[in-house]
Amino acid sequence: MEKKVAPFDHAASRAGLMPAHPAAEPRVPFAQSEDFLRVLAAAHEHLLNSIEDGQVDIDAWSPVTVARYVATETERFVQEWRIPVNTAEMQVVAAALVKELTGFGPLDDLLRDPAIDAILINGYRDIHVSRGGQLTPISQRFTDDDHLLRILRRILAPLGRRLDEDSPIADVRLPAGGHLNAIIPPLALDGPVVSIRKFRRIPFTCDELLRMGTFDPAVHALLNAMVRGRCNVLICGTAESGKTSLLNAMAGCIPAHERIATVEEVAELTLKHPHVVRLESRPAGPDGQTAVSTRELMRSSLGMRPDRILVGELRGAEALEMLQAMATGHDGSMATLRANSPRDGLQRLEILAGLAGFQGSEDTLRRQIAGAVDLVVQVQRLGSGRRVIASISEITGICDSLISLRELSHHELQIDADGREQDRWVGIDLQPRSSKLEGFRRQLGRSRNSSS
Repeated sequence: MEKKVAPFDHAASRAGLMPAHPAAEPRVPFAQSEDFLRVLAAAHEHLLNSIEDGQVDIDAWSPVTVARYVATETERFVQEWRIPVNTAEMQVVAAALVKELTGFGPLDDLLRDPAIDAILINGYRDIHVSRGGQLTPISQRFTDDDHLLRILRRILAPLGRRLDEDSPIADVRLPAGGHLNAIIPPLALDGPVVSIRKFRRIPFTCDELLRMGTFDPAVHALLNAMVRGRCNVLICGTAESGKTSLLNAMAGCIPAHERIATVEEVAELTLKHPHVVRLESRPAGPDGQTAVSTRELMRSSLGMRPDRILVGELRGAEALEMLQAMATGHDGSMATLRANSPRDGLQRLEILAGLAGFQGSEDTLRRQIAGAVDLVVQVQRLGSGRRVIASISEITGICDSLISLRELSHHELQIDADGREQDRWVGIDLQPRSSKLEGFRRQLGRSRNSSS
């Protein structure tokens, strides 16, 4: 049978795979070299041709059988085309081919690594990962843009989503837990741009965040009191500051007998609670599928008799529905919002509600916000990558047509003589005025005194 794989130029392969002056060039591991990418691309095409010619049903095979078949075909390819690689390098190629066939290629190990919380791809050559909030470049890369697009489409296919010129943007929740956002040319000028955020299957608890240094015991006690006292809470912060992690943790303090409804554009919350209704919006599909907005889901959730409503992130018209829910009996509801400070958060909430068609004056809207939201928690990612609660502020009403904020606690970062970061949460010696926290005043006083 005529071979479908493009002829592999022996001389060119030797020239490309073997450096002309080995001593003059720094030696890099084979799996990180250009040689590896060339061999992998040719071996992958050879493998696909072999599968097609033999009418092999890879999907019906066990992982062990697939690995054995790939190893055999890789060895045959190396011998047939006289590729200048040794046995160890051939095994590296075979292992990568298994991931190309049954997994997600260069992304496979990154997606499985629990220490990695985000993967950022800026074109096929540039991959960064985030570990503990710190971004670092890595050596893994794709052969070319087509290789990257092939892997992205393999991820999206089971989700019923496309990524092509007609649908150049994808924003989806991953089945294994995570959020993928991808933009491809012509919208992305330098090749496909991809962001993959990974989420913990088991969310952090408030006790774990306390041990990690996200806050101190006094703030921990206040957070617990806010949840158990059914305060309406707005969690503000910039991107990747830990808003969702904190909302997950605070939700863990909700009593088991209460019914919770979560509303999200892309589901990120992973509540460990016995009574949760999870709702996720739906974008319009390329086949004419009707979009369902978070605002529509908010309205529907009110008919499901929730005790509390949690919104993963307020971005649009759902902000007005959330305010109305908080003000009409759904005490203990919580939401996150992107903002640089508590004051910025309230202003952004005001803008979102106004754009959603709030019927009334600015003063009326501010009074509704002041009456609906009890506390604003600001979270922050430090330069070291650590996330902390930067401040907790209480809304006390309206003064001079502005929403009044009263700071209960704020974070201060100090550097000791050895250059190490030292956290300190300064608690202003004031008790929260909210009647919802009346039964927790003594407990909060003891926690503040023990932390000082």
